[in-house]
Amino acid sequence: MITLEQLQQTVSSQYQTIVTELSGLDNTTLNYKPAPDSWSILECLEHLNRYSRYYNAALAEAVANNADGNYVPSITYSWLGKKSLDMVRPQNGKKHKTVKHMNPANSQLSPATIAEFQKHLQDLQNLLQSARTTNLNKKAIPVEFFKLLKMRIGETLEFVVMHQERHLQQALRVKQQAIVKAAA
Repeated sequence: MITLEQLQQTVSSQYQTIVTELSGLDNTTLNYKPAPDSWSILECLEHLNRYSRYYNAALAEAVANNADGNYVPSITYSWLGKKSLDMVRPQNGKKHKTVKHMNPANSQLSPATIAEFQKHLQDLQNLLQSARTTNLNKKAIPVEFFKLLKMRIGETLEFVVMHQERHLQQALRVKQQAIVKAAA
């Protein structure tokens, strides 16, 4: 069972990863693609930016509307939450096709993509802090690509953090491949 504190620690670690591992890279490395159908580091981060633009706003509204003091420290999971989390967990090595409007392949990106992602991470930290007065088990977040389905606030927070972790690990693998290629 994961807690808000654990999610906050993970987001803090993700922010540090961006600062120490990705922020100082040159454009060639940031845009390197190991294969034509793979994503570059910036494409991984742009994918996360697209999700954050939707989910951070939806979470902010849900947290504000459900900050009634009925905070329950443990997150319970719906079938949709379990399935969504299983798909995005970093340990799940299976590739999943993303919906078209969330696929950043062949986008024209710059280091501004990194700065935007850092801002989303800061916003998420604030949301996690605000969620301490929220009923985490309230179904309040419409699923981005099928808004008739709703996820619970807590499971959505975990989904966002795990999805970010999955693609940050992908970006770090691309960085390693770019370094090896440059050294060859």
